[in-house]
Amino acid sequence: MNPEPQVPLRGLAALRAKRTTLAYRALVLFSAIYFLRPEDFIPGLVVVPIGKIAGGIALLALIFGTKPKERGKLPIECKLLLALLAHMMLTIPFAFWRGGAFDTVVNKFSKGVIVALLITLVVTQVNELRKLLYIQSAAVAFVAVVSILANHTEEGRLMGIQKGILENPNDLAINIAINFPLCLAFLFAAKGGLRKFLWTVGLLGMLYAVVATYSRSGMIAMLITGVICLWEFGVRGKRMLLLLSTAIIGVFAVAVMLATPHYLIRLESLVRGNIEGSGDKGSLEARTELLRDSLSLMVHHPIFGVGPGNFGVITGAWRVAHNTYTEMGAETGLPGLVLFCAVLFSAVRRIRRLRKLPGYATNEHIRLWASALWAALAAYLAGAIFASTEYNLFPYFMVGYICALYQIASQPSEQNSAGSGNAAGGGTKELGHGGSKERELAWSR
Repeated sequence: MNPEPQVPLRGLAALRAKRTTLAYRALVLFSAIYFLRPEDFIPGLVVVPIGKIAGGIALLALIFGTKPKERGKLPIECKLLLALLAHMMLTIPFAFWRGGAFDTVVNKFSKGVIVALLITLVVTQVNELRKLLYIQSAAVAFVAVVSILANHTEEGRLMGIQKGILENPNDLAINIAINFPLCLAFLFAAKGGLRKFLWTVGLLGMLYAVVATYSRSGMIAMLITGVICLWEFGVRGKRMLLLLSTAIIGVFAVAVMLATPHYLIRLESLVRGNIEGSGDKGSLEARTELLRDSLSLMVHHPIFGVGPGNFGVITGAWRVAHNTYTEMGAETGLPGLVLFCAVLFSAVRRIRRLRKLPGYATNEHIRLWASALWAALAAYLAGAIFASTEYNLFPYFMVGYICALYQIASQPSEQNSAGSGNAAGGGTKELGHGGSKERELAWSR
């Protein structure tokens, strides 16, 4: 008996590959819309619900662009996110303001879950991951530099030119700290003098923007980012030029702060409170009171909380808690807080386990992005103490990036090499880790 022809099987494989490609393109489109926010710059788009359209595209890509079998092989972080989404759904009937809770869960948090799942299931090569990282980091660098050039300030503090998550000075500074290591990685991966120059300008602009925002929380997150970047890229990566540049920039930064006494007073107010010249205006005392309120609500509503997005309503202040962890506990109860922290803790563990995979030792691109994502995640963990970010998409993008990079590093080395081509300024040449096999393995340890 003649064997069955293989054409239908090839056609099915091609169809699946096409579906995956379309899903990835939808993910790229969603990322570009979320981070670039074209409605802030193009007249007329403000009346178009671009966010909801982009979310619908991402949801369709997740449903129709990924195979059902792959959805069952999710990493623990994605399963925890799904559990957190289910718990948030359960909190809606018990919320103080049910309509607001429903809107927060469906139109905000669910997008984070979708994007984390989509990145994990669709991104299979380093160059695909790098393109998404490029959109995010380039957008933040662009907003920082243009905001400086436009002198977009309020009461002397730099604000983002966007009207979304990068407008508030504190949010802008914290997000700069999160994306700084990604931009630094693109500088190391860039080929050609022009690209290196542009990334250098972006990095210097981001550093100045953090100072110009006068954000104390942003400075703390930036210091943590700087220390980890110095260790990961300078010491472990054996980049002597980075160590020298850090010393020079450190001296320059101290000089700038000494020449800006108002900034030093702002930092001093972290300890001494609302002192003269700090411009604090009772901010530290107000945040302390909001922290107490969030802890009190968490204690009195331990199971379902007061409802997602309801903290400002129930306190009557219409303000966020300025602390991601306590606000999550107040709005979704202790189960929600535990699940959220478990997601972040699992992502940290995954980064550590990633360093033991074969792909990490043999592929310099995987090492580069692993270091950048670890520094970005650490900055977020610190910055989340001073800002309410649980309904922003930045943390869920990072969780998806880490899970995707882990799966890429788990592939055979041949596939890793094939998927490390040029994308968004990257290259296939060595990134400063040495050329010999012995030196590569020594660096990886």
